[in-house]
Amino acid sequence: MKPWKTGILLVLCVDVLTVTTVWAQSPAVVPTPRADMVWSWGDRDETWMGRFFANVQQVQNNDVELLLIGDSITHGWETTGRATFDKYYAHRKAVNLGFSGDRTQHVLWRLIHGQLGDISPELAVVMIGTNNSNSDTPGEIAAGIQAICHTLRGLIPETKILLLAIFPRGETAGDWRRGVNEATNSMVAELDDGKWIHYLDIGPNFLKSNGDLPENVMPDFLHPNEHGYQIWAEAMEPTLARLMGENPVR
Repeated sequence: MKPWKTGILLVLCVDVLTVTTVWAQSPAVVPTPRADMVWSWGDRDETWMGRFFANVQQVQNNDVELLLIGDSITHGWETTGRATFDKYYAHRKAVNLGFSGDRTQHVLWRLIHGQLGDISPELAVVMIGTNNSNSDTPGEIAAGIQAICHTLRGLIPETKILLLAIFPRGETAGDWRRGVNEATNSMVAELDDGKWIHYLDIGPNFLKSNGDLPENVMPDFLHPNEHGYQIWAEAMEPTLARLMGENPVR
């Protein structure tokens, strides 16, 4: 790792520790690995740490222009959303840093432990926090998301961040975890500085007019199906293309 990157990591560790002190009661800002996590994908297994190290190799060996950072919803670009990913992002030299089940604290651990190497992509798309909604308050989740954005700004200062609002979840507008996510979104929207961090809420694109989440978009009312990934890509494309200085994919 380059010496200046080592220095930045030391500063970031201090900053994260400072945030952790302020939010001492919240795991959402404490960088934490999931070393014992194993996913089963049909006839093969994948470990959390194995995916982490595979990502490290991937960014070291490729010219990366676009990062997709998140949890299982982002992870799903490799499976359910693969065809849409290939259409919109493969030619943009994208790397998927989505890890199923991750919370803000897990993304923080990955970032400060070298997942990005020495890359300087054009854009990083961040969508994280829904898994925190089971146990953390909106303020705590927002602090975790803020810490992620701050860490990215330190590690890849020439990279713009497209911060997506946490997607709607639950069948109806009254779902309590959707309420947590919406309250979190109202806080992190303030991170938009118009230059490096750009906030975008595409949640309404998934919903019916009455606020219900259609089963033919997210069958489990959390994870998009193929149609859901198409909605995501189409809704995000104008902003993503503009931030990358490209013409939108049609």
